[in-house]
Amino acid sequence: MMKEGILEVPDEAVAEDESKGGLYDCVWAPMCWFKMLADEMHWSFVYGVVVVYGISQGLGGSLARVGTEYYMKDVQKVQPSVAQIYGGITSIPWMVKPLWGLLTDVLPILGYHRRPYFVLAGMLSLISMLFLSLHKKLHLAFALLLLTGGSAGAAVADVTVDACVAQNSISHPSLAPDMQSLCALSSSIGGLLGFSISGIFVHHIGPKGVFGLLTVPAGLLLSVGIMLKEPRTTNFAYGKVNQKFLNAGKTMWTTLKLPDVWRPCLYMYLSLALSLNIHEGMFYWYTDSKSGPSFSQETVGFIFSVGSVGSLLGALLYQNVLKEHPFWDLLFWTQLLFGLSGMLDLMLVLRLNLKLGIPDYFFIVIDESVSQMIGRLKWMPLLVLSSKLCPSGIEGTFFALLMSIDNVGLFSSSSGGGFLLHLLNVTRTRFDNLWLAILIRNILRVTPLGLLFLVPRSDPSSSIFQSEMFGAKEVDEASESDNVELVSLVNSMDAGR
Repeated sequence: MMKEGILEVPDEAVAEDESKGGLYDCVWAPMCWFKMLADEMHWSFVYGVVVVYGISQGLGGSLARVGTEYYMKDVQKVQPSVAQIYGGITSIPWMVKPLWGLLTDVLPILGYHRRPYFVLAGMLSLISMLFLSLHKKLHLAFALLLLTGGSAGAAVADVTVDACVAQNSISHPSLAPDMQSLCALSSSIGGLLGFSISGIFVHHIGPKGVFGLLTVPAGLLLSVGIMLKEPRTTNFAYGKVNQKFLNAGKTMWTTLKLPDVWRPCLYMYLSLALSLNIHEGMFYWYTDSKSGPSFSQETVGFIFSVGSVGSLLGALLYQNVLKEHPFWDLLFWTQLLFGLSGMLDLMLVLRLNLKLGIPDYFFIVIDESVSQMIGRLKWMPLLVLSSKLCPSGIEGTFFALLMSIDNVGLFSSSSGGGFLLHLLNVTRTRFDNLWLAILIRNILRVTPLGLLFLVPRSDPSSSIFQSEMFGAKEVDEASESDNVELVSLVNSMDAGR
């Protein structure tokens, strides 16, 4: 109806529009966001992220984690402190990520920079998982070698996709948080699904059967290498590869010496290394029938799946609420909450939750979800910061270098946690001092707060520094023209900054 020239909308229509708006926000808005990223960065980039982060690392990584823990505990029968150290050994391929990144940047295979490395990653993972699943009595040393091979396949695939993320973060700085959110959401959703089914599969087909299932994510990595749209480089000067390695190394060193680069790198390493990882001690306690709650495989898998829900909520919270906050402010509060959340483990091991009338299962679910959510919120700004520190032409290599620094920090955390469990005599059947290990870990978790002066206070959506600071001319121009058509070319990136 019309009143004084103004159209009056009936209340029913307004309510219907509001209902449609709510439906749009819940369903169509995420789909539009996904489509926007695919249009801006090419669909194959999004496909690669979903396969690598969602299926290989999320789904496959969660299955591998639960399967490996029960494999070490029940098949190889090792102590928790030893299992903790072995976990660090299998992560070594992640510490040499700059090597994989450098190879993908400057050394094409059969004229392609990216596709062969996805194929290599898939083959490594496929062969390793097949041997682990089919061999009946595998020696521990050979089992470690195969687990490391599977880890190497995942690391190579991760580096290849990370190169594209770094390139797009430079060419589209305003979308850098969105790209990291895509990675995090893919990983969290895949992890949620993987952990939800991991305990069931471990119970019914055993840890080695789970390794057999991991051949499926390996096959999908192969599909990325086959389906990837990439121009073939002709007449590549392989004789200049050595010079390209030298140029890339010189540019990396020049960039790493910048205070705006090495300072946050030092913080990232120390914040991870000081947060000692004693997960294996907690896992053995979870499944112990005397000191612990004696959870079954299905229950352990479900607990980890709830943790993935917390991680997913953390990624959503960062994307929708916190992505515009300065690095320093966000890292301060997340690091503080990360240290405080560790007190839930202490209450659990001291059985204070039972004195409060809270069952173990319910309390552990809360503990795992809160810890994973805060851990994701702590990790996201570090990833965005890392993606903004990469020089043009060697984005994959330098981002891999930054991630390898983080993985060295994780290795230090795992090794330090294993040493702490050994020092406090936490074994397969003795958990008297586990509470002390948790307390020491919690204290060390808050110490990085004194190192926050190393982190820039800049806005995540802005560039940290200009390209001239990188000495980009030192990078061989051929590496620019050979980049895969997953994303905008480096030349267009330079023009847009």
